[in-house]
Amino acid sequence: MRVMAGYLATALWIYTWVIVAGALLSWIPASAGGTLDELKRLLDRVTEPYLSIFRRFLHSIRVGSIGLDLSPMLGIIVLYVAQSALLRI
Repeated sequence: MRVMAGYLATALWIYTWVIVAGALLSWIPASAGGTLDELKRLLDRVTEPYLSIFRRFLHSIRVGSIGLDLSPMLGIIVLYVAQSALLRI
């Protein structure tokens, strides 16, 4: 059981970094069809189903003319709590 919990905790850690990468890349403009655009779309396809859960409850915060999406931060916190619980098993 501990081995399986360790594998799941590692998977959550990797997914956390995928969310971080997607959030950071969302601030970089990419030309349509380019390699960076393809990477951004891949990360979005992987993270959007999970982050959309939090976007239902959190609306973007307006900072001047910029919208700030806090769903990745909340998603990472939830993953961290789950990972910590798994490592205590």
